[in-house]
Amino acid sequence: MRPGSLQRRLRRYVAFAVLAVLLPLGLLTALRTLSELNELSDVRLRQTAETLDALLRQTGVGALSNQALLEALPSVPVVANGEGPASTFEAEVGYRVTDKDGDPLLVTENMRDLPRDLVADGVIRTFVVHRRLWHVYTRMDPTLGVTISVAERHDSRRDMTNAVAMERALPILVGLPLLFIALRWAVRRGLRPLDTLANLLARRQPGAPEPVGLADSPREITPIVDALNAQFDSIETTLDRERRFSADVAHELRTPIAATMINLDSAAAFGSAEASPATLADALASLRLLSRRTDQLLVLAHLDEHAHLPVNRVDLNEVTREVVAEWSPTVDCTRFTLSVELPSQVVSVMGYPAALAAMLRNLLENAARHAPPGGRVMLVLAARDGEAHIDVIDDGPGIPPERRTAVFARFHREATGLGDGFGVGLSIVQRVAQLHSAQVSLEDAPWGHGLRVHVRMPLAR
Repeated sequence: MRPGSLQRRLRRYVAFAVLAVLLPLGLLTALRTLSELNELSDVRLRQTAETLDALLRQTGVGALSNQALLEALPSVPVVANGEGPASTFEAEVGYRVTDKDGDPLLVTENMRDLPRDLVADGVIRTFVVHRRLWHVYTRMDPTLGVTISVAERHDSRRDMTNAVAMERALPILVGLPLLFIALRWAVRRGLRPLDTLANLLARRQPGAPEPVGLADSPREITPIVDALNAQFDSIETTLDRERRFSADVAHELRTPIAATMINLDSAAAFGSAEASPATLADALASLRLLSRRTDQLLVLAHLDEHAHLPVNRVDLNEVTREVVAEWSPTVDCTRFTLSVELPSQVVSVMGYPAALAAMLRNLLENAARHAPPGGRVMLVLAARDGEAHIDVIDDGPGIPPERRTAVFARFHREATGLGDGFGVGLSIVQRVAQLHSAQVSLEDAPWGHGLRVHVRMPLAR
């Protein structure tokens, strides 16, 4: 289905609104005007009858002739049917004066066939005389003993009504097309900012860092521009994250893959029973490192997805027990001593269980990698002052204070006696802390050497 035009839709709605207002108003005005014209015509009939009655009182019935009465009666101004200048001409009127027996004393030729017995109750009635419709007003003068009837032909009144109606309707008939033309121009002019915005978007280069700017944009367009800029920023952030993730994968997996290939090539080259077990063991260690890096990269890639999910109440005691139970079989715990201290009360925070578990797992892995043979790794969970506190401590070489800020950068490596660094581990810890409004600090271990990673976050209410 072809999409409709916004301009056409707005023009249609505005035209409908204009017609919905003007047509009823015009109809009501026309009806009221016609009613007033009829009332004026009725009043004129009554006034003509009163004028005739006054003449009869002054001069007497016998002193007046038909011609003298016609000259004395008022004329009726009528506007011609919109053709040429306005003109005034006599309306088609007539009169009749009868005595108490109904015999005519004075009568115009067009009223000779008017019914004899007319009720003089002041009501204007209609009669057909000579196939013409007449409006007749009848009144009685008890002093003179006469009945006066004054009539006006209906088509004369109709011509006057049509002329007035045409005079009133002509401006509307001429003005409506002009109004619709003006509305068409106004709608097109009002929607011009949308055309400008469309042109800006069409000329925008993919990946352009600058936001879309629309000078003097209307208040209704501003939310659209802001939403578009927010979407562009979100898309650019997503694409940048994907690009960085691709670079991260290449960076992190290159070393273990290269080490594995070197060891396997060495084993194949030597071909001796003495050399193969050592090289195969090194290759296996490289593959384990490759697996660990792959898991870390996947965790790091999925952490940003948690920001769009609703938070839940998380029991840190349960998460810690699950992480330790899952992680401890995967490392050589005979090389160091692992101790875990959990409080008796439940420590709950609002957050994402999978992200918190990834943070604890990476803290333990970093501590285990840097603990010396026979060393110690300690995990302590506590709740105090409205906050949850997590401490992961090892007695390894530690990190000098001046370099502790840099280790949170992705793939930063600290030279250690073990030949391994922090990689993405602390980057994951910092990202999880940001998602939970937590703070991470690196401190000296309480044993005089080593590293203590301290994480604190608000408790759930």
